[in-house]
Amino acid sequence: MQTSQIPNPDPLYDIIILGASGFTGKYVVKEALKFLNTPSSPLKTLALAGRSREKLTKTLQWAAHPSSPPPDVSVIIADTTEPASLSSLCNQTKLLLNCVGPYRIHGEPVVSACASSGCDYLDITGEPEFMEKIEAKYHEKAVQAGSLIVSACGFDSIPAEMGVMFNTRQWEAPAVPNHVTAYVSLESDKKIVGNFATYESAVLGVANMGKLQELRRSRPRKPRPVIPGPPPPKGSTIEYQDQIGLRTVKLPSADAVIVRRTLVTLMENPCGLPGINESPEHTQKREAYWSSVKPAHFGVKIASKTLLGIYRIIGVGIFVGVLSRFSFGRWLLLKFPSFFSFGWFRKMGPTDEEVRSASFKMWFVGYGFSDSSLASERNSKPDMEIITRVTGPEIGYVTTPISLIQCALIVLSNRENLPKGGVYTPGIVFGPDLQEGLQENGISFDLVSKTALRGPTTA
Repeated sequence: MQTSQIPNPDPLYDIIILGASGFTGKYVVKEALKFLNTPSSPLKTLALAGRSREKLTKTLQWAAHPSSPPPDVSVIIADTTEPASLSSLCNQTKLLLNCVGPYRIHGEPVVSACASSGCDYLDITGEPEFMEKIEAKYHEKAVQAGSLIVSACGFDSIPAEMGVMFNTRQWEAPAVPNHVTAYVSLESDKKIVGNFATYESAVLGVANMGKLQELRRSRPRKPRPVIPGPPPPKGSTIEYQDQIGLRTVKLPSADAVIVRRTLVTLMENPCGLPGINESPEHTQKREAYWSSVKPAHFGVKIASKTLLGIYRIIGVGIFVGVLSRFSFGRWLLLKFPSFFSFGWFRKMGPTDEEVRSASFKMWFVGYGFSDSSLASERNSKPDMEIITRVTGPEIGYVTTPISLIQCALIVLSNRENLPKGGVYTPGIVFGPDLQEGLQENGISFDLVSKTALRGPTTA
């Protein structure tokens, strides 16, 4: 068992990117280089870590193109199966960005090393079992060591978390939200293609759903936030959403889980999490921000312009749901990802051109009450609708690196205003500070409409 170490008071690097030569990792490197040694950026020193020096060197060359690679970016050999190499990484850096997935296989040794050393940690996982497992196992240790551990800092689940909080902040008293549904629309002039590691994580997540349920049963049940009004209706499996003109189907994702965890933490800490040595100005900013965020039921649906697109999504879900239950089925899914995903995932991932041509829109349709007193009336129905929208570039290799690096820059520049340590969701840690950085880097937040409703809602 690893014991807690004394944190290095003067680490060599601000950031080490672990798994930098992976398909997502190389885009994270490219995004990080935009801020390395630039005016007003806190990122002054950077290193890349992974198993192959040759691949890491090529990654740096690719990420820096058409410029020459920065001479002061170091390359470090490390392996998630070698604890000593991970401990060495943690002792050399303030912050470790972990891009090595699937996280249920490779993630825990990295978290363990960070929680022992006091090094801060961010990742881009969307795997609920991994995230809930490390919260249960490492939270107290991370608090004691002063290690801030935050998962889901990519497309899972930054747009969802920041988007739902942006929506609920539009409900000005006495109005209150009851439920918000996010509708995700992926768009491209070319073909939409995902990375194999994302697909593999989904297959393994479905296959191990029983372990997640067992983990949840083993943990104390936390009280849920009090949400005004009755629970929302379930609605139909396939829905035509009039407000955005798209057909939709429910999307099993980490987003709803992450948002719920943030709201539970907020209920326990109504003014948010105080910083380790927080300035009075940031205390005021934090308290004002969280006082404007309101709890609401939250769900996610994926949208398509055509009914055929919805049937393709359902088809992929059926393949994964059925075949993941037994080993030969998992072998088939992982051996032939393009076939079983109707071309949405392939082992080589998307081309640079496919990445550049893709984008996303995430609509947040919120229903609630124009006056909180209406929510307590018998047979009450929402009488108000607020629609907001988050838009941005391709989700896996542009929006994810943007989100991760913006979170990392907050850690570097604002560490005294963040919690001492612990395992948290990104929203509760970065909420008051993150939206501005995202907007400055191509991810927009817009209020679309506020509408008084005449009849009952069904969304």
